[in-house]
Amino acid sequence: MLMRHPHPELQFAYQLPYGAVVKPNGVQFSVYSRSATSMRLLLYKNVNDRDPSKVIEFDRDVDRWGDIWSIQVPNLKPGQLYHFQASGPFDPERGQRFDASARLIDPYAKALAGKFQSNEDGITRPPKCVVVDDSFDWEGDRHLRHDLSDSVIYEMHVRGFTKSKTAKIKNPGTYLGVIEKIPYLKSLGVTAVELMPVHEFPIEATNGEKLERPNYWGYDPMAFFAPHRGYAAGKQPGAQVNEFKEMVKALHAAGIEVILDVVFNHTCEGNEQGPTLSFKGLENSVYYILSEQEHYTNYSGCGNTVNGNHPVVREMIFHCLRHWVHNYHVDGFRFDLASILSRDRHGNLVPNPPMVELIAEDPMLADTKIIAEAWDAAGAYQVGSFGDLRWAEWNGRFRDDVRGFWRGDGGTLGAVATRLAGSSDLYQHAGRAPFCSINFVTSHDGFTMNDLVSYRDKHNMANGEDNRDGDNHNISDNYGIEGPTRRRGIQSVRERQIKNMLSTLLLSQGVPMLVSGDEARRTQKGNNNAYCQDNDISWFDWRLVEKNESMVRFVQGLIKFRRDQPTMRRKKFLTGRPENGRKIPDVSWFNANGDALDWHQPELAMSAYLAAPLKADDPDGMGRDVVMFFNSTGERKTFNMPLHGRGMKWNLFVDTTAPSPADIYPDLDGPVPVSGQAIDLSYKGLMIYVSELVNQ
Repeated sequence: MLMRHPHPELQFAYQLPYGAVVKPNGVQFSVYSRSATSMRLLLYKNVNDRDPSKVIEFDRDVDRWGDIWSIQVPNLKPGQLYHFQASGPFDPERGQRFDASARLIDPYAKALAGKFQSNEDGITRPPKCVVVDDSFDWEGDRHLRHDLSDSVIYEMHVRGFTKSKTAKIKNPGTYLGVIEKIPYLKSLGVTAVELMPVHEFPIEATNGEKLERPNYWGYDPMAFFAPHRGYAAGKQPGAQVNEFKEMVKALHAAGIEVILDVVFNHTCEGNEQGPTLSFKGLENSVYYILSEQEHYTNYSGCGNTVNGNHPVVREMIFHCLRHWVHNYHVDGFRFDLASILSRDRHGNLVPNPPMVELIAEDPMLADTKIIAEAWDAAGAYQVGSFGDLRWAEWNGRFRDDVRGFWRGDGGTLGAVATRLAGSSDLYQHAGRAPFCSINFVTSHDGFTMNDLVSYRDKHNMANGEDNRDGDNHNISDNYGIEGPTRRRGIQSVRERQIKNMLSTLLLSQGVPMLVSGDEARRTQKGNNNAYCQDNDISWFDWRLVEKNESMVRFVQGLIKFRRDQPTMRRKKFLTGRPENGRKIPDVSWFNANGDALDWHQPELAMSAYLAAPLKADDPDGMGRDVVMFFNSTGERKTFNMPLHGRGMKWNLFVDTTAPSPADIYPDLDGPVPVSGQAIDLSYKGLMIYVSELVNQ
């Protein structure tokens, strides 16, 4: 429940029903287990202790209420370290895997401390749970509630964003380090950061030794309610809790929302060969989807599948989401492999899955943004059909069509036009809106933007899997030489293509998502699956911001234009008809001659005329028309201004073929085209003109 704190400045805290809850005279410990025959609470004095200082046995007759084991221990305080330990049947054929010697992480643990310790005696010793006091001085902080249609999302990795020495900050690779770089984020103009997983995940092997391939990305959850300890600057147990809150509060003060990438599709316990760390040792057949009772389904591609539509697990997920929203002031979530939430307790995809609908309708999540990665590792692909208007989706079709068009793939003209207009083919039929499409060209998963135009093939040898890992379908090109080159001609076309795709991304209808570092041409040296690269391959090299200042400026100008022009962020789909009192269609498509476009033409050149929305979406009753000229052919093209725009005053806004600073005019004061004169556009080029303010 939501509890108002006695001090008004501390506002509300969401009290979890299970886990460790601080009481006036001690701590209440509660855990679910239907099949356990006994339960123990292990208490530790120090984070490095291998064995507990005290073991408290739950009284089955007194301390068990239904399937909940609950006990209050007096005189304990926040900071107390603990595990659970459960006895019960080990009967894999019936789905039960109790291990009376296993030290178990509390599924509701709010923080973890320490590392895995050596298990030479056969006992796995995971990080210890920490009792946490939720009180925090938020100083009046509230959720920002930016309209999703106005959002520009910046996907980033907390550690990788500031870990490099080139960041030159006090707390590199931490939540506090993010705070030190907020001025940069604000200068870009992004409205939200989407943080790759920050819930707890293993950072070493379960025997305490160093992992052969570090779990850098974090898509391997170990404790859903706990912020990752590895991103804390402080070393005391639980330091990550308040540091995470300080980061959120500082981002909010800068007008930037916080969206978490959450992984409710699997855990780090793996399959039947995996360790027993938490869920397996408490109620294995409830928490996981089992193919046969002895074996785990693998819709996640990671060894097991969380049983999200089981009532107990569903409740846990809701408690977790509310915890992050109300105790950490998080503004939204991106659900990794969200199609797994559409699978029933037997793994079948179901229409109108209750979990998806309940997340959308939960009143305690009403102010949050909810975004789905609408596919899974077992073939489900639900882009365009995941949930209702409340749900947005990572639009993989946008990524593929924009990449293909600018690479010069035939037959992509109509597809890229549809993506520019908000992907109505995917979302309109279900009564959804352009802002349901989270547009992206790159993400953490795949090439960076720089590498997308520098490599035809992946180069993942550093991952130690003989280059077998990672996607082979990259829709990329190197334009003459694989990897870095000093040839100016190749460098020029690569820079042009980056600007083309960034412009298409940031000026399409829908919600753009930019990957951290793309604005500065960050490279992963051709690695398109850097999940294990906790090093310079993945870290943001801050020298690039100065080296590629012109590209950073270009992105800043695009984001500013998007923010200032309602033409570029409509809440309703374009119709191709006059709207809102205008005499011209809200969108028109033309060929290079200025005639109506033949969608069956093989040539990859077109112009798009976007008429400003006036009465419905623009509070000032005025706006600017926009004309975009696209030339993805291999030769120079001459364009005529569409008939709608003749006689109006225009200024050049973007020319991706021009060197900086003539590539973008953020103040909309670019050159005025000569009336009646054709517009000359070089190969692989994009030009955008903006009209004077119109009011009729």
